[in-house]
Amino acid sequence: MPAMPSQIELFEEMSALSARMVEAAQAHDWDKLIHLEKSVAALRQTLQADDDNASLTTAEAEIKHALIQRILDDDAEIRRHTEPWMERLRRFLGGARPQQASP
Repeated sequence: MPAMPSQIELFEEMSALSARMVEAAQAHDWDKLIHLEKSVAALRQTLQADDDNASLTTAEAEIKHALIQRILDDDAEIRRHTEPWMERLRRFLGGARPQQASP
């Protein structure tokens, strides 16, 4: 049975996926973005189940911090591309609703 990946390995994989998510968002490839986000969510669940920071060395904690910062930066870039699209979709769907009669 293979060993469980370390926290650092999981964060490295999550960071790589978030970089690919940025590329998908920049390309407006929403299907790929959704697929990648599901992969990130699975990694997040694994990390939440075993988030023992006490076992990390100082160097590992610094690496973890840098990876989390990179993931957060990627998230901001993804949002920069997805939020305008989501707003247009909200307006489109909001405008498509039938008007309700006022009481």
